[in-house]
Amino acid sequence: MSFIIKVCGITNQHDAEVAVAAGANAIGFVFYRQSPRAVGLETVRHIALSLPDDVLKVGVFVEPSEMDLREAIETVPLDVVQLHGKHVPSIAHRTWRALTASKADPSESLVAEAILLDAETPQYGGSGKTFDWQLATRFWQPVIIAGGLDASNVAEAIEIGRPIGVDASSRLEAQPGKKDEVKVRRFVEAARVASHALNEVTH
Repeated sequence: MSFIIKVCGITNQHDAEVAVAAGANAIGFVFYRQSPRAVGLETVRHIALSLPDDVLKVGVFVEPSEMDLREAIETVPLDVVQLHGKHVPSIAHRTWRALTASKADPSESLVAEAILLDAETPQYGGSGKTFDWQLATRFWQPVIIAGGLDASNVAEAIEIGRPIGVDASSRLEAQPGKKDEVKVRRFVEAARVASHALNEVTH
């Protein structure tokens, strides 16, 4: 699996195209209604269907019901569901389980393709805060690092945490729900360079 460079909180077609053109290989859509980056199923369906097949379409959910998840998967061509919160349904679909890095138990076995580690926030991500990336190395399952990443720190996060991917949202924005093209390009490029360096070290 290629190193994952995810731009999350996409709410419109233009920002999705900017992220993909920059080289992001995963796009995140937030279905948590209380988020300033929340977006509806039909909007996401329209955007997702226009994206290349090799770009992961990731649906971000906070403690959804099984019915909500199934409706989203049936409506939108989601490749991955990213689940936040303590109470999440088990579903036969590619899953990333989001955890608070400072509180997660590295030895716990979760049914997930990867663990997405984020900083501790009251609003389930999107805070722009980072965490101690060294924590990522303690997990036996593959880890994606999120939380406060941008071009200025993503290389350090990759070097220290040795994840399989990185995820950025709020620090790539011009305003909540609207990405800054320059910040997106710089983040993706910095992540790409750092991931190549990590790959050379580990192989």
